[in-house]
Amino acid sequence: MIRSSPQPGRPPDGPSTGPADEEAARVAAYLAANPGFLAERPALYRALHPPVRVHGETLADHMEALLGAARAETGAVAEAARAGQDLTLRAATAVTALIGAPDPIAVVSAEWPALLGLEGAALAAEGPPSPGIRHLPCGAVAGIMAGREVLLREAPADAALHGEAHPLIARDALARLPGARPRLLVLGAREAGRLPLRGATAPLRLLAHALAHALNQALDVRP
Repeated sequence: MIRSSPQPGRPPDGPSTGPADEEAARVAAYLAANPGFLAERPALYRALHPPVRVHGETLADHMEALLGAARAETGAVAEAARAGQDLTLRAATAVTALIGAPDPIAVVSAEWPALLGLEGAALAAEGPPSPGIRHLPCGAVAGIMAGREVLLREAPADAALHGEAHPLIARDALARLPGARPRLLVLGAREAGRLPLRGATAPLRLLAHALAHALNQALDVRP
């Protein structure tokens, strides 16, 4: 008796021994009918048992896809780490610019954007309006930060913090300055990657604390 070859998208003929075999046959039929299914979903390779490389180039390609998915994930983590390190270096340079500055607020608005590679930088504060400081109504800092010391946001909606640069801001970072008066360091990036979501907390906290210290020193030396 001559058996015909299986048709594409159809499991091989043979007796089914139970529900598991029937389910396996349905999966096999679906994959045969949709050969690009796994290639379009490389993350699935991490959940699959890797094939033994003894059955030809097709299975070898599947193994390569598994390795490729792992490399992509590792690369994304490494890229995030590099972005965080870059921000740390830029923050250190910005802090250096504050040393001995008679007007720290002017340094933040005029020098920090270029030093940090950002679209804008400013100090915002509650209380009486002051030159060079963006005024916030009472309770605004607590409402925005909700107890957090550092906050990163995508396409921020509140234009008051960024002024004319607001339409250009893809991601911003807010860092609360230590002290009794509610104050925020406001940074805005045209390219979101300049303010990475990973590794940004420490350098942003450094900038906020350095700015608070510079402001206190500037007040101490004023006549």
